[in-house]
Amino acid sequence: MQTIIEKFRSLHESEKKISVVTCYDYSFARILSKTNIDAILVGDSLGMVIQGHKDTIPVTLDDIIYHAKAVKRGAPNLPIIVDMPFLSYQVGFKEGILNACKLFRETGADAIKLEGADQQTLSQVERLTKIGIPVMGHVGLTPQSYQVLGGYKIQKNSTEIIKSAIALHEKGAFAIVLEMTLEEVGKNLANNRSGIITIGIGAGRYTSGQVLVLHDLLGMNEEFHPKFLKKYAQLEKIILEAVNLYNEEVKNQSFPSKENTFFPET
Repeated sequence: MQTIIEKFRSLHESEKKISVVTCYDYSFARILSKTNIDAILVGDSLGMVIQGHKDTIPVTLDDIIYHAKAVKRGAPNLPIIVDMPFLSYQVGFKEGILNACKLFRETGADAIKLEGADQQTLSQVERLTKIGIPVMGHVGLTPQSYQVLGGYKIQKNSTEIIKSAIALHEKGAFAIVLEMTLEEVGKNLANNRSGIITIGIGAGRYTSGQVLVLHDLLGMNEEFHPKFLKKYAQLEKIILEAVNLYNEEVKNQSFPSKENTFFPET
């Protein structure tokens, strides 16, 4: 079986786009294991999608470990990338390394993902790579830092984003998420010819691949419709119809029927 680095590199070198889906639980992971996607990301966006918070800040290392283990059980055949949550690596170099090792070992993940490209994060990427832990970077809009970036909005400092992506690549990151950047960032890095693999979310058409949250692409929140999102289904409507039909049949006593009932064997 290919390592995640070998898989991403092979797809990138053959000019095939890489598909990544963000997932948080066993049930959806089990279904994803039957698809043709290339990898699953267990993102700290679970803070909003699963836990109902307004951002990713409250998500803990234990939260991520719990969900990553469930996803791994559901999709053991797919590469799993796991987010390092807020404050699990930003406070100190040594603490960040220890937390990354704990996350990698306990979840059975194939790689971890860190946001940002400050000097400490770059040093951690380099150290983790030398230890033997594949690291994915993340630049552009970094949700853990959205409050100092002016909110959830497109990041227009393309030159700095490109520099950060190159720096992460040079320190050993095997791939880099570009989130909510101008399309010129992905195009520039694609033309860089340095082998930088980029995974876009709201970063245009020139990245090496794309990532979307499963709940979003399935249309499970009718109120959520950012520009970068394409909904491939409308599951909220389907779920509402199904549950309301169940409620109606319980009340009119058409469920359970004879077919749903146990009787003594004859």
